[in-house]
Amino acid sequence: MEFRMLHALVEVVRQGGFSAAAKVLFTTQSNVSKAVRQLEDELGVVLLDRMGGRCQLTEAGEVVFRRARGILATAEDIVGELDELRGLRRGALRVGVPLFGSRVLFAPVFALFRSRYPGVDVALVEDGSRRLGELLHAGEVDLAASLAPISGEFEWQHVRAEPLMVLLPPGHALAARKALRLRDMAAEPFILFDEAFQLNQIVLDGCERNGFRPRVAARSGQMDFIVGLVEAGMGVALLPRLMVADHHTTAERVLLDEPDMQWRMALVWRRGGYLSHAARAWLDIAREVHGTVPDAPASSA
Repeated sequence: MEFRMLHALVEVVRQGGFSAAAKVLFTTQSNVSKAVRQLEDELGVVLLDRMGGRCQLTEAGEVVFRRARGILATAEDIVGELDELRGLRRGALRVGVPLFGSRVLFAPVFALFRSRYPGVDVALVEDGSRRLGELLHAGEVDLAASLAPISGEFEWQHVRAEPLMVLLPPGHALAARKALRLRDMAAEPFILFDEAFQLNQIVLDGCERNGFRPRVAARSGQMDFIVGLVEAGMGVALLPRLMVADHHTTAERVLLDEPDMQWRMALVWRRGGYLSHAARAWLDIAREVHGTVPDAPASSA
């Protein structure tokens, strides 16, 4: 059963005949008659009483006509809703954002998106990169923020690259340096993020490449607490420059001179997965806000 058959029947009844229906449907009378006949043949019932030059619905025709109007109305609703989604007049978007840095990275994106597409409901989920990756893989978010390297199961768009800063206790001897290498801090206790945070692994991998395993004084999922521990002399911490610049602290701040340890943030989505019009619009606005750079994070299997 095809929509064109149902449409032909409905218009014949509405217009009072095949000739008038053909004009509305922008086709010939014979095509309209053929469509109605095909519908009758497929259903195995007579739908129109064609005697006396009039087209009147049979009892079976009344049933089909009523149902056909409902089907066609639903089809129009589907097209209308899809047009609204394409035009971003409605819809929903779920975005995973990091616990730290979102004020700088994603608040401007969210504000611009909201101003342009007020009818789209945006749900923000805050968590560490690893957990956000799990939510994305499970289909619980449409897009997620993630630190490089990016898993090969995801496609990505660069957001921002930042150097890391070393936070030292006030008055620390290394604070006089313009820049520090990781090996300069091999004897220092480290304060790390929880293992759910990908930055934690970036620091550990960097230390291993420099020939040592850091002595961990504490771990935390709260940036304020990490900074407080550094201020109290408990150890050193490594944080992206944008987070340090956005934080008032008495801790000493020195640039980390490790070129292969930049903090690289990207927006990721499932490779080969469906991206809604709202998700594509979010990516476009993120690119508009942050621009693109030639040294975007490389994917890794």
